[in-house]
Amino acid sequence: MNQKKLFHKIYENVKTILGALVIAVFIRTLIFQPFYIPSSSMEPTLLIGDRIFVSKYTYGISKHSFPFSPNFSKKRFFYKQPSQGDLVVFKTPADNRTDYIKRLVGLPGDEIQFIDGSIYINKQKINREKINKVNKVRCGKFSFEVDTYLETLPNGAKNIAVYNKAGTLMNTKKFIVPKDNFFLLGDNRDCSKDSRYLDSVGYVNFINLVGKAQIIFFSNDTLKSSILKFWNIKNSFRFDRFLRIIK
Repeated sequence: MNQKKLFHKIYENVKTILGALVIAVFIRTLIFQPFYIPSSSMEPTLLIGDRIFVSKYTYGISKHSFPFSPNFSKKRFFYKQPSQGDLVVFKTPADNRTDYIKRLVGLPGDEIQFIDGSIYINKQKINREKINKVNKVRCGKFSFEVDTYLETLPNGAKNIAVYNKAGTLMNTKKFIVPKDNFFLLGDNRDCSKDSRYLDSVGYVNFINLVGKAQIIFFSNDTLKSSILKFWNIKNSFRFDRFLRIIK
């Protein structure tokens, strides 16, 4: 192979690789991005070891839509406000780097408060029905028994939430959601760091929204399989969760 042909082959390979990278970045930035669920704060909706696809276009584009969150603008383009009940991935306001996923409960201007263990939005108690779908959930490496409810938010969106039987958060102060911000909660209400904790998460600005969780494409129980338990990896697969639409 002469030098000219070699150069042409290298050029074509580099062009193909760069083209693939551009397409991958475009898809990741504007269409879908995969995420891994490392914690139990969204049980029973999302489990540790779930891999999900998040739609990046649903709420528009901001700096956090791009890898490494380049600080090129403080605006959000093609913005569409999320709805109550959405499962939202966002950058935590504390560092603008860490990805969290929680359920959106409060919109800008809403008043949120826990009273006697129930959620009140704008002084109206949200409807909830006790169900027997889940009796126990994890909290890190531990687990506890729960009361499980089907909750209905003011816009009609429904979600399952669990509360620790041994003792749950009963009362809080009033949270008034600021303009362009949102109030988000974990479905595992007593094992979630979320908007109730103003010093660590708090209200989430619309710029920090990354996208909406749409589908679980793969899931395995990481407590059953690891490098030290590689022989059990097959039994760790949660086949019933593969390609499951997230609600």
